[in-house]
Amino acid sequence: MPLRFRFDRTPTVQAPRPQRDTVCVRLQDGREVEVLRVRDPRARRIRLSVNERGVRLTLPLRASLTGGERFLHEHRDWLAEQLDALEDHGTEGLRIDGTATLPLRGVELPLRWRPARYTAVMREDEGLVFHHGARAGEMALRRALRDFYEAEARADVGRWLPAYLPGLPSPPRRVAFKRMSSQWGSLAPDGGMALDLSLVLARPSAFEYVLVHELCHLIHHDHSPAFWVEVELRCPHWREERAYFREEGRRLKAALRTLLG
Repeated sequence: MPLRFRFDRTPTVQAPRPQRDTVCVRLQDGREVEVLRVRDPRARRIRLSVNERGVRLTLPLRASLTGGERFLHEHRDWLAEQLDALEDHGTEGLRIDGTATLPLRGVELPLRWRPARYTAVMREDEGLVFHHGARAGEMALRRALRDFYEAEARADVGRWLPAYLPGLPSPPRRVAFKRMSSQWGSLAPDGGMALDLSLVLARPSAFEYVLVHELCHLIHHDHSPAFWVEVELRCPHWREERAYFREEGRRLKAALRTLLG
């Protein structure tokens, strides 16, 4: 009779998940700001960040809540500056016959409103025309503008991409546009590429740099020196474009969020 052994499987140890709660901080000007506090096992230091989704305080496991609150208090002035910069992006929400320009490829294009049976944004001469139905509501306007921006972004990628394909191991499986809170692009393990829709508001050379950056991840999946060599070969001015996003990135993302809701 054969011997049978039963081996108990070792239970899989799951990494602890980040813990989230909120805390309020009062700024010097009297504003009370709600801060998302995240205790993240992967964090190595206390970090305060601001983006279109709000304020986030990240704490490593070893940090105390008191230490985090002290860090938040000590950086109140910096936080106020970041919030002010986020709001001061010079773009207003869509208003029929009220919005006179729209951002596109680093410039503000003149906009005219025209009643029509449909709702769509189109190019005309040196500017844009926003066709709108009589009952077009805010959501319809935003949807039409998003469709226009995505079509323009796809046209840019379609114009640039063929020049870079010969040097790649494979083309991206797909290119999707979405609104990202902090990133400008990402590449999935299956080769699918995602790009931030607000790139179409940036100057074209900066948009093209992000495309090159993500394409080079098809060669190297990290940010090793070898990766940056590939970027340099295709985009020698990548440092200037990266600096551009550091200066203008928050404004671009905020402008798109204001326009599209």
